[in-house]
Amino acid sequence: MRLGATLAYLSPGPPLPIAETAKRLVGEGFESLWVPQVIGRGFLVPDPFVTLAAAATATEGVEVGTATVQVPLHHPADLAHRMLSLMAVCGDRLTLGVSPGSTDVDYATFDRDHATRFRTFDANLMRLRALLAEGHDERADLAPRPARVPPLLLGSWGARVEKAAREFDGWLASGYRSTADQIVAAHERYRAAGGRRAIVCAIPLSGKEDLGPVGEQLHRYAEAGFDDAVVLIEPGGPDPGDVRALFG
Repeated sequence: MRLGATLAYLSPGPPLPIAETAKRLVGEGFESLWVPQVIGRGFLVPDPFVTLAAAATATEGVEVGTATVQVPLHHPADLAHRMLSLMAVCGDRLTLGVSPGSTDVDYATFDRDHATRFRTFDANLMRLRALLAEGHDERADLAPRPARVPPLLLGSWGARVEKAAREFDGWLASGYRSTADQIVAAHERYRAAGGRRAIVCAIPLSGKEDLGPVGEQLHRYAEAGFDDAVVLIEPGGPDPGDVRALFG
């Protein structure tokens, strides 16, 4: 199982110095860097497209990915343009995690309807896929046809775990508020439905006392068959080197 890190805090605190932190995480042996889209919650989580562009420029070889972009918050042509732009910076290192989102305050910030997010996600994603694959459709001409479309992963729970298996290149399971039992059970359903890459992301570490329990979680996820785990080191959390040593 590969080990990645979240390149942002999801709680109050000064924003991370992106380039410096990305270099340090890669130097410690983390194999991927991920950024979520979180907005309007009273603290700054930097825009994932800006953050990943800076991280990709400051590092070499490491995978960079969104975990996740909330598709219904964006016009699909604008989102496709931003993703195509990020592809130009990151090249083959980019992976795109998308989701309908879950937190109503993000929707209120954009004056979007939280209740219809699943329907909007499905409709917008159809056009987004076409624009990423071709660079254009009947209503927008954004770019020449890309040579490669990044892997598209779905962040999901419930019945959409099987949707991730059937219709996407992989699945992102949030470890931020879910228990290891819930995550492993959902992973069994995902594999049973034929799912490919499986990533448990945003596993929080808020202090050194979390090292032991998180180390046990990482080994459990590896034994369950996850391909990747992505930790989230909060402000005041343990040293990245100590976290990386949990799973050699």
